[in-house]
Amino acid sequence: MDLEKKNKKNEKIWEKAGFVAMYFIFTTLLYFILSFLNKLPDSWNFFHVLFLTLGIVLIGNLLRRILK
Repeated sequence: MDLEKKNKKNEKIWEKAGFVAMYFIFTTLLYFILSFLNKLPDSWNFFHVLFLTLGIVLIGNLLRRILK
């Protein structure tokens, strides 16, 4: 029983780590694509795109919790 809890905890940790890694990969690719296509304002840098995508993720999680 204790081993099962430990495995479940490890699974959740790796799931969250995977989400964070894929978030940064997605944000980096989005930044490079938008900058290559000249779709970003001149004053924007990587952190603007990072905070924009973070806001979208947070709003999505909030809506999921509200509508659940």
